[in-house]
Amino acid sequence: MLKVEDKLGRNVYKVDKEGHIRINQEICRTKCAPKYCIFVCPAKVYSLDEKGDVHSNPDGCLECGACVIACLEEALDWHYPRAGFGVQYRLS
Repeated sequence: MLKVEDKLGRNVYKVDKEGHIRINQEICRTKCAPKYCIFVCPAKVYSLDEKGDVHSNPDGCLECGACVIACLEEALDWHYPRAGFGVQYRLS
């Protein structure tokens, strides 16, 4: 049986120059202490810099929406990538 990491490695991503995730840093910085998006994202799209700001690298986003649900302060502007871009799942 394959591990989750191995299964994720089979997916193909078509990167869009227009990112589909935007972070309102002011809301994130001032109102959100737990930064749940960093912990719930299975693709580890989010990272924290030395200043405490959250950044995203949507190139490997699985488009699950867990980050939007976890962001209690609504600091994320997330939408699906444009048609033809984003993740393409490979099941076998």
